[in-house]
Amino acid sequence: MYKFILLILFICCFHQSNAQELKARVTVVTTRVSNNVNKNVFQTLQTALNNFLNNRKWTADAYGTNEKIECNFLLNVESTDELNVYAASITIQSARPIYNSSYLSPIINYKDDNFSFKYLEFQQLDFNENRVTGNDPLVSNLTAVFAYYAYLVIGFDAASFSLHGGDAYFLKAQNIVNNAPDGRNITGWKAFDGIRNRYWLVNNMLDTRYAAMHDVYYNYYRTSMDKLFEDEKSARVEMMNVLSLLDGFNIENPNTMINQFFFQGKSNELIKIFTKAAPPDKAAALEILSRLDITNAGKYKDQLK
Repeated sequence: MYKFILLILFICCFHQSNAQELKARVTVVTTRVSNNVNKNVFQTLQTALNNFLNNRKWTADAYGTNEKIECNFLLNVESTDELNVYAASITIQSARPIYNSSYLSPIINYKDDNFSFKYLEFQQLDFNENRVTGNDPLVSNLTAVFAYYAYLVIGFDAASFSLHGGDAYFLKAQNIVNNAPDGRNITGWKAFDGIRNRYWLVNNMLDTRYAAMHDVYYNYYRTSMDKLFEDEKSARVEMMNVLSLLDGFNIENPNTMINQFFFQGKSNELIKIFTKAAPPDKAAALEILSRLDITNAGKYKDQLK
């Protein structure tokens, strides 16, 4: 009996230490798919993608059940002239629990419009990081894009807990970029595909010229957000230091993708943090935020006056 109990405990501990990293929810939207396409295909695809992200072990690290990263993937699919080939956008959102609270702080809130793939119902979703592209580039592109963002979700989460903690996963994502499918209608993997795409996003996190962004992610979460519920004033001071660091980074490296990427989804959070600040601090935050996060400049001016 004693040995049996030990065996059960060992199995439970082994399962716990090898738990998958992601608690992902994939939603496939088909409002732009023509009526002559069987919509059951996309329900099957949605189930397959959920299994692909949640049942695969993406790293060698041990994740407890309560440590899984909460994330959402919204795949908006559109018909094309080619049979079983679809154009799509994919929106990725991930969040991180804040210490001493039930609050989840957004880390990623990004939409990628440069996505096309081929899918037949019940098609096996295979991915091999050592051989990203299979026989059909459009088939491979589906799993390559989802694997790329899986590694980014894990990478940015790790970067928020330890300085340069996400580097190993950013390198995994970069490996996918370097070996990505190539072919007609496949975009987003090359430097010349645009100034804001998969290539540039991971490049910005691995380029030594942009190393300050690792300090930004770490300090934003560990030295500011994680202190917010026990010492709000101190956390606000640290957040102001993060904004100053970002301001300096932007002056030295204008128009980088990572600056825009960082701010997406954070405006409401930042407004709540600085709403209670002393007038001089609020004014300083407003000035920097309006300059760095131009998309939400009007919102900052309305709510941080």
